[in-house]
Amino acid sequence: MYRSKITGLGYYVPDNIVTNEDLSKIMDTNDQWIIERTGIEQRRHVSLSEDTTSGMGIKAARIAMSRANVEAKDIDFVVFATLSPDYYFPGPGVTLQHELGLDTVAALDIRAQCSGFIYALSVADQYIKTGMYKNILVVGSEVQSKGLDKTTRGRSVSVIFGDGAGAAILSRSEDQSGILSTHIHSQGEHAEELALLAPGMGGRWVNDILADNDPEDESYYPHMNGQFVFKNAVVRFSEVIQEGLKANDLTIEDIDLLVPHQANLRISQYIQQKFKLSDHQVFNNIQYFGNTTAASIPIALTQAFEQDKIKKGDVVVLAAFGSGFTWGSVVMKW
Repeated sequence: MYRSKITGLGYYVPDNIVTNEDLSKIMDTNDQWIIERTGIEQRRHVSLSEDTTSGMGIKAARIAMSRANVEAKDIDFVVFATLSPDYYFPGPGVTLQHELGLDTVAALDIRAQCSGFIYALSVADQYIKTGMYKNILVVGSEVQSKGLDKTTRGRSVSVIFGDGAGAAILSRSEDQSGILSTHIHSQGEHAEELALLAPGMGGRWVNDILADNDPEDESYYPHMNGQFVFKNAVVRFSEVIQEGLKANDLTIEDIDLLVPHQANLRISQYIQQKFKLSDHQVFNNIQYFGNTTAASIPIALTQAFEQDKIKKGDVVVLAAFGSGFTWGSVVMKW
């Protein structure tokens, strides 16, 4: 059996920086309120006429492909994770496939929200391990700023999220480095605790929203039961990290770098304290980008790589928790 290995990483974020001070001008909030609850100082938002989910994914993918020294003809498969596609359908994977000039390879879209990149890596890992594919492009990209309620009513959610994209090339490896194992889970009974309920084919569709014309309707904005999500996140983060370590006969002490999904700095700090990890063992960048959902782990992993925080032979753990509820982890040897 083959092993899959990340051979190239890249990320892209919009130029437009939105600070907490900027948000305080359009809603009842302030820098201290946001930092105390989330740890976020600023985030990136797309300009209305410029970046798209697939477009940002393409820019991140080109960087990853260059670093992996692969060309369009070398890519066998695309796995694209996002909750904010360019269109309701089709998904952005096919747009990326076309714009990058790839062959008629399959393009699979993953809808696992904040856990999307972990799910995507897990899928790609299996295809490589079985020998079916040699080089897989894995992308996480989000444009969330266009769908947020940027008023005082929606501030508990809208201050958190940002836009951006990250990408990785997963390639076949026959040495001892690469992904050791992946672990993914879901618990749909809590789906509506963190969700965007409309428009939806099974509920209120566009026609219903337009017909009602209700200015108080919040169903087409993201909803989050913050405390409930936080309590579940810290439990599932801990469980799935331990699950990954146990599967590989590793312990907390073996972790060289933990790259958690950038949901909330308080969650990352809780996990760091619980596992007694030092600052150099945990990589966070939510302070500067906010929660970019499926893009957060590849953006953070790319930055950690660029800042030389990962060296050959390191045990790197990725972990995420998000809407669904979904959660997962990846354990790899760099």
